[in-house]
Amino acid sequence: MFFAILNFTLSGAIFIVGIMTLRKVSSPNEVVFASLPLFFSLHQFTQGFVWLGMYHLIGTRALHMAENIFVFYAQGLLQFLVPLAIWLLQPTGMRKHLIAFLMYLGAFLTAYSLWKLSIVPTHVSIVDGVLAYENPATEHFWLAVGYIITTCGALILSSSIAIQLFGWLNLLGLTVVYLVKPYGFTSLWCLYAAGVSILLYFYFVERRIRFLQDIREKEHGLNETLSKELARLEHYYPDLAKTIKQSISE
Repeated sequence: MFFAILNFTLSGAIFIVGIMTLRKVSSPNEVVFASLPLFFSLHQFTQGFVWLGMYHLIGTRALHMAENIFVFYAQGLLQFLVPLAIWLLQPTGMRKHLIAFLMYLGAFLTAYSLWKLSIVPTHVSIVDGVLAYENPATEHFWLAVGYIITTCGALILSSSIAIQLFGWLNLLGLTVVYLVKPYGFTSLWCLYAAGVSILLYFYFVERRIRFLQDIREKEHGLNETLSKELARLEHYYPDLAKTIKQSISE
């Protein structure tokens, strides 16, 4: 029961951070990336039910549904979702074009993976205390390479140092998990990525501060411009300005 409780507890903590992160969004382009902690929270919540199924605390049908939702997101959707989120944030330039290529590659890999996962059943078991998701249809070297390139590569290509750090941390976790417990790659790496996604909150806090500072500076500049324009008009049309002020005071 320990791992089920761990997944549910982590899910709840990340869910709170995910809501807080979404509240710091300043533009529509940030929504997808800001939603990642929330998605990871729901993902870990799903894995909690997989653990309950392994302990025979829920029915077989519920277990199959939970494990399918988990692998569909982990092995399928993330390959497209991550580069899409970074592409929306990235300013126009060469980096955006490279990320767009990864986004299209991720769309292809996502479509292929979801198709294979939908027709070939996924088997889940406990190996050395870790959930091992096995599906022969998606266990290909080229798929693994494409997965790493699209998920971690898009993050590392970002012009934001904070997002690059997030990408390198994910690549590090992914490498360590693969070397230490390759059979638990899907479950352990997603657990690690979910924890690391909490850092995105601080990234959006920084962006929110900059956004509000830009608005304040623009308003200050606009107020100065309007004040100068008003002074010029009052200088050239003093009678009209006096009449308007009188009508306002009345």
